[in-house]
Amino acid sequence: MISHEDTPRVVSASREISAPAEHIFELIADPAQQPRWDGNDNLAEAPGGQRIRAVGDMFTMTLTRTGAVRENHVVEFDEGRLVAWRPAEPGTKPPGHLWRWTLEPVDSSRTRVTHTYDWTELTDEKRFARARATTADKLQASLDRLATLAERDG
Repeated sequence: MISHEDTPRVVSASREISAPAEHIFELIADPAQQPRWDGNDNLAEAPGGQRIRAVGDMFTMTLTRTGAVRENHVVEFDEGRLVAWRPAEPGTKPPGHLWRWTLEPVDSSRTRVTHTYDWTELTDEKRFARARATTADKLQASLDRLATLAERDG
């Protein structure tokens, strides 16, 4: 049996998607698209017009379970290849977890996509149970839904 202290604080999943990196990246970098492929069933909606373009950008998202709004602070960005953000309650400092997407073109029509959830810097113990529940299977579900959309629309 794994104790809570042994729970990995960085989980990830990868898969190859039969679509160009640029097309997949648009589905990730436009927050309004994210509820379409969210494997955690955590994202209800995001207002349009929030396309991520740089480190320092911030986008908002409404959560499904509580209807709460999250401000997501972009901390890593490389157009078409990498985006990562730290969520926070409105007007507060992010509590220390990070969502990252890395895209590596295999060729012009296939891309290896890696989705990572990192909570190594999370200190708010009230959030630990939810963080522990974010497993590689949930990340894989997001990748699979993303692949379905990208391959159908691409």
